[in-house]
Amino acid sequence: MPDPTLVQRLAAHRTLSGVPVAELEWLAEHGELMSVASGEIVSSNTSPILGLYIVLSGHISITVNRGSGPRKVMEWRAGDLTGLLPYSRMTVAPGVSIAEEPTEALLVRREQFRELVRECHEVVAICVHVMLDRARHFTSSDLSDEKMVSLGKLAAGLAHELNNPASAVARSAKELCAWVSEIDEAWRGLTSGPLSAAQLGELARLRGRSTGPSNRTRRSALELADREDGFAAWLGEHGVDDRFAETLAGSTLAPADLDPLVPLFDRARLEAAIRCAAADVAVRSLTGEIGTAASRIHSLVSAVKGFTYMDQATVPRPVDVGKGLSDTLTVLGRKARDKSVNLVLDVEANLPSVDGFGGELNQVWSNLIDNALDAVVEGGHVSVAASAVGRMLVVRVVDDGPGIPEEIRDRIFDPFFTTKDVGKGTGLGLDMARRFVRRHKGEIEVETRPGRSEFRVTLPASIA
Repeated sequence: MPDPTLVQRLAAHRTLSGVPVAELEWLAEHGELMSVASGEIVSSNTSPILGLYIVLSGHISITVNRGSGPRKVMEWRAGDLTGLLPYSRMTVAPGVSIAEEPTEALLVRREQFRELVRECHEVVAICVHVMLDRARHFTSSDLSDEKMVSLGKLAAGLAHELNNPASAVARSAKELCAWVSEIDEAWRGLTSGPLSAAQLGELARLRGRSTGPSNRTRRSALELADREDGFAAWLGEHGVDDRFAETLAGSTLAPADLDPLVPLFDRARLEAAIRCAAADVAVRSLTGEIGTAASRIHSLVSAVKGFTYMDQATVPRPVDVGKGLSDTLTVLGRKARDKSVNLVLDVEANLPSVDGFGGELNQVWSNLIDNALDAVVEGGHVSVAASAVGRMLVVRVVDDGPGIPEEIRDRIFDPFFTTKDVGKGTGLGLDMARRFVRRHKGEIEVETRPGRSEFRVTLPASIA
């Protein structure tokens, strides 16, 4: 006979209120009343879940570690249902459930679920609704966690990528200020007396020669050293400080171009003229470096903006997959360079667009390419290709890594499954990728063997 007091407590349970008394009596008769002390583990991700917990009093929370440390994702109090629910395919919990305070619950073990489904229709219907709500909550939490992990990787990569051009801008700007002061002092020396038309003409000619289009020509270190020695010898021969030799060596000038200055200036003003020419070369070189670095920063920011689809409404719209792949490779370029991986992109000309959400698709490409980069050894190869096949668009990510072991191939898309070390993978990337692809009415497949793994995403192309 069921305990009448327990039946009354079940009848007062918030979630089970309205359930027929006969079903409450079945629960009371077949369940096990259990008490859990504060701090005690109710279930964990290292052992099977015992069954359905009907929380009668107290407080239980679940903490999940998805690679960035443990985080509390859900809580249950008196009046809630937790644990394993009928029709759920879950075998172990996604995290560790702990009693936050002394807790009392009625446990219906999984072995009794078949009879539960047959005898307690109302209870099972309630459990199904609870399971759907819980699945939505965990899906939302999973998506948030994966986005935060992706954001962390993106921020780290972007910071690394921006550091070099930003440092170049700062360094060149500092040097530029010094050379501007050098120009001021040089011109004060030149204008200590009147300048003739011949002197002004020669200075203008020298300036024109030093700013020709070939100024961007790259020279080897040996060539630069030879040129620097040549200028140093000329400057020393004419009693001019040879500290300008290195700067002049990087210009299009030759030592012979300085010869016409000699008969026009005395030694002091000759040095001022050389000093002015060197400063002019340095200023133009530094402004070019600043422009190049700023352009690189602009390209990186544009790529990140395109990758994240900032400032765009969250409604389906035509997506340029080729550009999304290009932006993704730009964002992940630092990781490829750090491993000396040959990362190539081949996008078919006139590739059709895809109707959907660009940010979600870019997250798919990011997860697949990031995993491929993790899979290959240093100096490996990763190729990304996009092409149209009939009315479908196909994206392939291929790597020459060791392949996916046969015993885990069926699990790679499972939530929280990862082969990476603790803290390096959430086990959510491929699960999210599959969800996003299916949301776009597409499919994701994998073919793998030692030395070659291919992830293939097929999406319906936009209808013109």
